[in-house]
Amino acid sequence: AAALGIPVIPGGDLASDDEAGIAAMVASMQPPLLLKAAAGGGGRGIRVVREADDLGENIASAMREAKASFGRADLLVEQYLDRPRHVEVQLAGDGSGAAMHLFDRECSLQRRHQKVVEEAPVAGLARDLRQNILDAACRLAAHAKLRGLATAEFLVTGDEFFFLEVNPRLQVEHPVTEEITGLDLVREQLRIAEGEALGYGQDDLSIDGHAIEARLYAEDPGNDFLPAPGTVIAWQPDTATGARFDSGIEAGSEIGLQFDPMIAKVVAWGE
Repeated sequence: AAALGIPVIPGGDLASDDEAGIAAMVASMQPPLLLKAAAGGGGRGIRVVREADDLGENIASAMREAKASFGRADLLVEQYLDRPRHVEVQLAGDGSGAAMHLFDRECSLQRRHQKVVEEAPVAGLARDLRQNILDAACRLAAHAKLRGLATAEFLVTGDEFFFLEVNPRLQVEHPVTEEITGLDLVREQLRIAEGEALGYGQDDLSIDGHAIEARLYAEDPGNDFLPAPGTVIAWQPDTATGARFDSGIEAGSEIGLQFDPMIAKVVAWGE
């Protein structure tokens, strides 16, 4: 991303599992800083460092969580952006070097760096800023000769944006993009995997309406929202509202601790 001239979050370029080296890097930077598991996801292995006093324990606990969750303890150190907007771009490419965007989504409503509510398209984003983010995402995809679907993620603060990561797969929030584009993204991914060309261009795509998705979690709000395993006693989606429910449960399903506690998603669309 940096080589393509796309803004990246200031910080160290390489991950490390050397506690002393991480501490030295933190000492050379201006707080607040973010310790982030290099192999991370789902908000795990992340600690915010605001004061030097608790640095040692923050490093140790982030490394322990990273090792337990991902099998790797190495961390990245970067500048912490306080209360940014989390904006992402859905991308598609057929490996020919051409790539296009399927517009943007916002995923700023989070708990512990884990997305909870997502929407498409992003509301209240300045036109030039939106276009710059879309262009940056497409440059990344074209440079990588993307073959398949991917999401480029960015943090936005004020009129600035910073590249975060690319997820070369479908994401939990892909239904909101399906709702506003009319595309079946699972079908598109399978078509590309079979060697088919996209068959449409950027100008063939347009936004229809607005969509919001809420993730439903098996968690205990009385115990800091920790995962709550057990048996699903009843499950009755209210489909009469016209909302879309994507779920992997039914009455009698057993919720275990082996997977993420998300058990369903509810998606609403409107003009």
